[in-house]
Amino acid sequence: MRYALAAAGTGGHVYPAIAVARALAACGVPADDIVFFGGSRLEATAVPDAGYPFVQIEVRGLQRSLTPRNVTLPIVVTRAARAVADRVQSAGIGVMTAFGGYVSVPAAWGAKRAGARLIVHEQNAVPGLANRLIATRADMILVAFEAAAPRLRGARVVGNPLRPGLEAFDRDRLRPEARRRYGLDGRRPALGILGGSLGAKVLNDTVEELVRTGGKAVDLVHLTGAVHGDAIAARAAAHPQWTVVPYEERMDLFYAACDLVLSRAGALTISELAATGTPAVVVPYAAGTAGHQAANAAGLAAAGGCVVVPETEIASLPDLLRDLLGDPGRLTTMGARAQTVGRPDAAMRVARAILEGHDAESS
Repeated sequence: MRYALAAAGTGGHVYPAIAVARALAACGVPADDIVFFGGSRLEATAVPDAGYPFVQIEVRGLQRSLTPRNVTLPIVVTRAARAVADRVQSAGIGVMTAFGGYVSVPAAWGAKRAGARLIVHEQNAVPGLANRLIATRADMILVAFEAAAPRLRGARVVGNPLRPGLEAFDRDRLRPEARRRYGLDGRRPALGILGGSLGAKVLNDTVEELVRTGGKAVDLVHLTGAVHGDAIAARAAAHPQWTVVPYEERMDLFYAACDLVLSRAGALTISELAATGTPAVVVPYAAGTAGHQAANAAGLAAAGGCVVVPETEIASLPDLLRDLLGDPGRLTTMGARAQTVGRPDAAMRVARAILEGHDAESS
């Protein structure tokens, strides 16, 4: 019996799938029996690097703008679905789990055509188009946020599978190593910034304003993403308390080092903040599809674990950040409340659901 995971495009789809693969392996499934289906983007390198078989299929996503490329998309998807069906059947795959994104539709259609069971996992509070299309044919639907459950009939809330080091996160144990990693001495509160690629300029400009208007009383650990690293490093060069990190593999150390985090409201970021009990100020990406980032943050905000600031109120951020960093008691309370909605065991929950799907398929 072999298991397939379909994930493509962005880390928000690919990394949760890899976390589930690790959980399946922890349950005793051999790595060679966990097969990934994807395209030519991040997954084409991340999955083989993680040690799992990878099947690349020729497919592309729907273009949101009017373009002749969309006219031929049904043909491309149908062809890809046939290729998936052939591989599922020949490889003896019994369960396909789709994690959203453009590869999910042909993976789901192909798996069902080959007689495999279909499980869908939705990362966002507002389900994406691909998952909405395939959910009607799914044998089981799993979602990360309570808000998504009513939108996909019969869905089970399991959380978002997290990257290594966050499932058993222990801030007190990790903090000494985390502070050494970023050169922090603990005399000043530490603000972590998750810049990322979507609208990072909004957050980057806020950080510069914070430094300009009295940020010397705060240590800054700024994860910029590789694209923005050099430009932000040039701005930070004159400010020794501003540490720039283009890419961080040890996110457990980042969260352990920070007293407060400023970020967007991507699904994985919100899930990580909750699981680690890290207080945050989040600025949802206003241009995101269907306002999904604001929806992602809503549950954490309702629990008291984060403060949501709309982009229209971005000018208020420096004062808000200073106020929060100057109130350790409030930060402690926010962290404790964040943990009440965290699901650090999500990867294992999804893995067990997949194995449950196998048992159902075998009976």
